[in-house]
This record gives sequence, structure tokens and C-alpha cells, in this order.
Amino acid sequence: MADTDGATEANLSKSEEGLTKEAADTPADTAAAVDDSAGEQLTSTQALLLITAVGLSTFIAALEQTIISTASPTISRSFHSSELDFTWIGTAYLLPAAAAVPRWGKMSDIFGRKPILTVNIIVFWIGSLIGALSINTKMLIAARAIQGIGGGGILGLSATIIADVFSPRERSKYFGVLGVVWGMACGLGPIIGGAFCQYVTWRWCFWINLPVAGVAGVLCVLFLKVHTPRTPIWEGFKAMDWLGTILVVGATVMFLLGLGYGGVAYPWKSAIVICLIVFGIVTFAVYALVEWKVAKYPITPLRLFKSTSNIATFGVAYMHGAVYMANFYYLPLYFQAVLGATPVLSGVYLLPVAVTLCVASTLTGVYISKTGRYRPPIYFGLIMMILGDGLYINLQPYASWPRIIIFQIIAGVGLGPLFQAPIIAVFSLTKAADIASSAATVLFMRDIATAMSIVFGGVIFENRIDAHASEINAAVPGSLAAQITGGDATSVTDEIRALPADARAVVANVYTEALMDEWIFYTALSAAALVLSLLISKQVLSREHKINKQGLDVQEASRLEELEKSNGGKTETSVA
Repeated sequence: MADTDGATEANLSKSEEGLTKEAADTPADTAAAVDDSAGEQLTSTQALLLITAVGLSTFIAALEQTIISTASPTISRSFHSSELDFTWIGTAYLLPAAAAVPRWGKMSDIFGRKPILTVNIIVFWIGSLIGALSINTKMLIAARAIQGIGGGGILGLSATIIADVFSPRERSKYFGVLGVVWGMACGLGPIIGGAFCQYVTWRWCFWINLPVAGVAGVLCVLFLKVHTPRTPIWEGFKAMDWLGTILVVGATVMFLLGLGYGGVAYPWKSAIVICLIVFGIVTFAVYALVEWKVAKYPITPLRLFKSTSNIATFGVAYMHGAVYMANFYYLPLYFQAVLGATPVLSGVYLLPVAVTLCVASTLTGVYISKTGRYRPPIYFGLIMMILGDGLYINLQPYASWPRIIIFQIIAGVGLGPLFQAPIIAVFSLTKAADIASSAATVLFMRDIATAMSIVFGGVIFENRIDAHASEINAAVPGSLAAQITGGDATSVTDEIRALPADARAVVANVYTEALMDEWIFYTALSAAALVLSLLISKQVLSREHKINKQGLDVQEASRLEELEKSNGGKTETSVA
């Protein structure tokens, strides 16, 4: 449950220690939340079972983001895939996952969290089954897309459910649990994927999801105690913002496809890449206009962006997503291309940052739960993120293990607190009817950031490699040198490991210098996030527990409240 515009949490006054609490709810909040006495509060056992269900769902959805990274080459070889198909094996999950988050959030507002989360788990399970049974690349790509549709909804609704079920203070602890699960899943994904390919078969990257998703689904059905409205299916579907859904899906797919294809499947200056990116941006603008002027129950209410604090928080979430992805994408490149590690071993080398961010996320949840303050963890996390990325600049073209381990630990301490603190910050200024939309917006910003981060880093990296083309050409055989300097520098790590020691040393120096410029960029991005975080407003989270409600009546009450505000206090005489 959230605070401002009639929410129930306490606001800090402008004085340094002045804490005030709003005395009453607005009409929309009254419709959207009820006291504990009006609903069943979870026992500790029920809470544990619920978090287990949500955590298992989050784990498998997050695992699929990275498990395929080390399995893709093996899959591609087994199906004799083209370069374009190889790109799609990874992209096919991330694109629909990002596009699906806003849509599933709004559907849960209308039909309730429990049925929509259950549907998402089923969709993810079906996609995993098809993936495990795939007989060609096209079938596998389709399976990944189905997985993404369900996985995006799982990740978005997990945070929303915690906000519904627990008080503002309590939810921070459980957001910490989700942060641990998410971090461990992304960190272990490359290791698990590589191990399956090496010791069993890549199909286990999909088989593993079936029992876990099955257990998660059963637990959700039995132990997810949240308000579920009895919305008629036809009435609910009529109320959906279908135009907004089509636009946000189309905009996301076009934009991310353009970024994914650029420099990989097609040159950056090609008409296909330029048109996809430009039309994606234009469609986003049209989507914003539709949400503002046309949609009755918008997927992304623009009132979320009326608060400077919310805008700043969305920006911090975006930059955190970009830096987080850089750690899990470009550190393995350093381990493989510079240190000569295998894909599986490079995943092991990532454990310092993966484990540390999990610990930091847990401790952040405890801190926010005890103090009710979320800004200190945001500031601390960003400062440590700046320090960690800045120290990466000093990584050497040889295995300096004190640097590698200590730098990752510092970076992990910075990344961990920022998994849940920005979501809590947005919830503190969001009324109950917009909880799902605000969570979806934060996660959507992170999803967009992860895709853009790989592109930004890749452009910087390839440009720096080009600057050292003469050194590469002098030390490396012609065909491999052409690949390294021709845009394939990130995909030839196996060939680099097979080079003679002298040639490998030259390549290691060039790659280290190229990655150095990348970490300068991500350090600057972290610093920008710290400056932006100063605009996040002060709030003290309440211990009061209210049960958030969903349904068309809640959405209509929220709509009428906004209409009344825009009309200067005048309400509609009739309701459509």
C-alpha cells in the first residue's frame, strides 16, 4: 500500500525532523484498500509459503534471462542456426518479457493478482515444455517467446503481490528476498547453462523449469491470500486498454529489435535498424498520448509521472539496470577473452558480485523494515556502485585476483540495495489503485535499460577495438583479426584462447583497454544516478497493514477521482 494523494504512509515535513502523517484516505484509496479487519491477514506459515511460491516463480523467470547465454553456442551448433537465428535465441525471451510487463500489471488490476500470476506461470511452463522438445531453431525461438510472455508477467506481479499483502515496512524484507532470488538466478544462470551443455544436454535449460514452475503454481493456488475480484471475463476484457497494449508491445518490440540487430545482424546505418529504432520511439510517443487522452483505464497512468520523485526513481532504476547488466555481460567477456576462462568458469568467477549483491539486498530489506527509510540505501548503493565501476577501470590484462574479487564485492554491495529500494520509493508515492502500474513501470525501465546497456557497451567496446586494429592485425592471423576488428570481438573468445601466448597477450591488452573505456562510461552513468537520486522525496514507511483490492470498481473510483481533480472538484453525473 502506498502513500501520497491520500495514501496511508507518513510524509516527512520540510523540516529536518518533522514527521507528519496524513489523516485520511482519498475516495480511490478507500475503494482500493481496507483495514486488516476487513480481510484475512497472513500467519507466519502462510507468509513463508507465499514467499516461497513467489520466490520460485521469480527464480525461474530470472534464470531464463542468463541461462541461455552459455548454452546458445551449443544450441546453435546442434540446429546449424544462422547468425540471425543465433541472435534470436537470446532476444526472443527478453523482447516479449519487457513488452508483457505493463499489460499483465493492468490485467491483474482488473481480474486480480492470483489468477493472472497463475496464468503467467502456466504460460511459462508451456513455453519451457516446447523449448525442451524443440526440433529446430524456429520452434525454439517460438518457445522462448512464450516463456518471455509468462516470465515478464511473473517478475512484475511478484513485486506487486508483496506490496498488496504486506505493510509498507514489512514488504521491504520480502523485496530483499526477491532481490536475493533475482541476483542468484542471474548469477547462477551462466554456470547452470554451461554445466548442462557440458555434462548433460542443453534441453535441461528448459526441463529444469517444469517441476519448479509446477510447484510454484500449486503454492500460488493454495497459499496466495490476496483479494480477488469477481470480474466478469467479458466485462474485464472490454475494459482493457487494447489500443495502449498494442502500442506499447509494438513500440517495445521495434525499439529493442533495432538495438539487438544493430551491429550484429545488420549494420547500424542500415535502413532496417534505423527504421526499427525511430518508429519504436515514435510509437512510444503515440502510446503516451493515448494513455493521456484516450484510455479509460490506462496501462501506464501518466499521473505516475506528475511527481518529480517518481521520475527520479524511474531514472535511478533505469541506470541501475544498465550497470547491473554490464557487470553480468562484460565481466564474463573480460574473464573469457583476457583471462582465458571457459564459459562455465567465467560464471564461477562472477560469484563474488552475485553473492555480495544478494547479501546486500537482504540486509537492505532488514534496514528498511527496521527504520522505515529507503533513501539511505539508495544513496549508499549508488556511491558503492560508482566506486565498484570505477575500480573496474583498474582491472589488468592478467589474473590479479585481489583486484578481481575485491572490486566485485564492492560493486555487489552497491548493486544489491537498488533492487528493492527504488520500488519501495515509488510505492511510497503511489495510491493503491496504481500499485501494479508503478511496479510494472520500474521493471519496464530496467528491462529497457538492460537491452540498451549491452548496445551502449558494445558500441564503446567495438570502437576502442577498431582504434587498435593495427596491433591486432600485426599479432593475430588474418581471418581472426578480421573478425575481431569487424564487429565480432565479443563472439570469438574460444578462438582467442587457442592463440599462441604472444598473440594472446596482445589481444588481452587491447581488450583490457577497450573494457576500461566501458567502465568509465558506466561509472559516469552511476554518478548521474546519484545526482538524480537527490530528487527522491523523503518518506517514512508505515507499519499499518491494509489489504489492497482490485477490480473494475476500484479502477473506476480512481478514474473518477482523477477526473474530479482535473475538473476542479466537479464530478461526473453518470458513470459509463
